[in-house]
Amino acid sequence: MSNIADMIESYILRQLATAGEGKVELRRTDIADAISCAPSQISYVLSTRFTQDKGFMVESRRGLGGYIRIVQVPMKSIVYQQMLDDIDEDTDEKTVQGMIQYLHEHDMVSTREGALLMQVVGEAFNSATLSDKERVRLLKVMLLTLENFS
Repeated sequence: MSNIADMIESYILRQLATAGEGKVELRRTDIADAISCAPSQISYVLSTRFTQDKGFMVESRRGLGGYIRIVQVPMKSIVYQQMLDDIDEDTDEKTVQGMIQYLHEHDMVSTREGALLMQVVGEAFNSATLSDKERVRLLKVMLLTLENFS
């Protein structure tokens, strides 16, 4: 199955590259005809190789007017979204510092930006006047700003 799975993946990736917009809408029957495979094999490839953690969003509708819509999502957006989802009132300072370190190690923030972020995080967690909700809001706004300007 690996060989057919590789062929299906290659076909879909070629279609994405040809579209040039980072998204493509395909029909299962077209893929199945082009590769001579069963629709279940296409479903397998979609569920294992075109996942959100690999930078893809897949929407699928079966049946007569069915389609597969695949959108390539920039990995940076996924990383930032995961971090935003992970920050809540129970998140501790060390966890947020680890997030900033991750961003720096993966060249998503510069050394200067990382240092500034670390200072703000330290102040946010050690402030006597900032409530937990306000701290969460501040941290999320920082991440959203980074995402929007990177």
